[in-house]
Amino acid sequence: MKKILTLVTLLLFACSPDGNTSNNPYLQNINFSKDINTNLPSYNSLKFVSNPVIITDPGVGIKGIVVMKVGEGAYNAFELSCPNHYPSSCSQMTINGINVVCSCEDYEYSLYTGGSINGAQYPLRFYRTEIMGDIIRVYN
Repeated sequence: MKKILTLVTLLLFACSPDGNTSNNPYLQNINFSKDINTNLPSYNSLKFVSNPVIITDPGVGIKGIVVMKVGEGAYNAFELSCPNHYPSSCSQMTINGINVVCSCEDYEYSLYTGGSINGAQYPLRFYRTEIMGDIIRVYN
């Protein structure tokens, strides 16, 4: 009986919506993998904390990605398309220090947490990162 109760509890938590991250009605899920060599000049700033880099290579995210080192051996990577409306000509965000800003409504998001600084409904779409020496793999 305890095993069944534990299993049901796990399934309920696993199937519960996590609020805003996985059920974003504006951004589709894009599968991709991007290897970033931090020895290359364009990505060298990723060796230092709080130096975000935008990558807009074709097939990487919807409108691109933004990557930032947030601690020793820890990186955050987020979708560059504003999560609070459908992708459009103004929805590709720009860097503002350690934040990104959407020019459509001036929503601003923290690159440390992915959360909105000024009350937007949805947080940034998070992508996974894996560190292999001087290579950062960002993928979904």
